[in-house]
Amino acid sequence: MEQTYISPRQSGRSSLEPDEKRVAYRDAEQQLAGLLAGLDDPVAVMASAASVLFHALPQASFVGFYRVVAPGLLRVGPYQGPVACIEIPFERGVCGAAARHGKTQLVPDVDAFPGHIACDAGARSEIVVPLWRRDEELVGVLDLDSHHLAAFDELDQEGLERIGRLLREHL
Repeated sequence: MEQTYISPRQSGRSSLEPDEKRVAYRDAEQQLAGLLAGLDDPVAVMASAASVLFHALPQASFVGFYRVVAPGLLRVGPYQGPVACIEIPFERGVCGAAARHGKTQLVPDVDAFPGHIACDAGARSEIVVPLWRRDEELVGVLDLDSHHLAAFDELDQEGLERIGRLLREHL
């Protein structure tokens, strides 16, 4: 009998154990490497990455990209999940902080983050990874939200930063 792959999200689970998380990121990275081979269309790259990560990480209620469209301004790009904020200035929110400082923002409780923007009122935790082009120019951020407190940790940061380095070759 043929076995069908069931993603963690399809199984109805809301979190992964550390070993499962490592495997999920490894598998997502491998899947994206295959999907993106030879691709240089940033929209297709972001859309594919958002879908792969959304289905691999059941704790994520939102996985998406915000693109730099003007100095100090991010605009929503491809994403999976509820409707997102359309524009975010660098001086506001977790996405703005990641873009402004050029460093991953790991936020276990968004209500404790000064200036948090509640695009999704149900969001409780967030992780945002800045994304760079090969020429070292900031192209945007990869944003993940969760309806659970402390849903993201250092394993997520490591995995998402690896994904960011992979995407760098295609943005």
